[in-house]
Amino acid sequence: MSTFASTLDLADRLSLDEQEELSATLRRRVAEKRRAELIVAVKEARTEFAAGKIKAASPSAIMKMLKA
Repeated sequence: MSTFASTLDLADRLSLDEQEELSATLRRRVAEKRRAELIVAVKEARTEFAAGKIKAASPSAIMKMLKA
């Protein structure tokens, strides 16, 4: 059995209140990790911008580039 499947089996053994708390805790942790990833991406973009590797663009210009 995979680790994920084992984890789900263990979660099924928790009370409903414990499952809700586990779910809330996991959502918070995922949000924190996504925030950390975003911080890294923003820092990298700022570094590239400062080095002249990328230039500023308006949202409409970015959309045009994406659609092209």
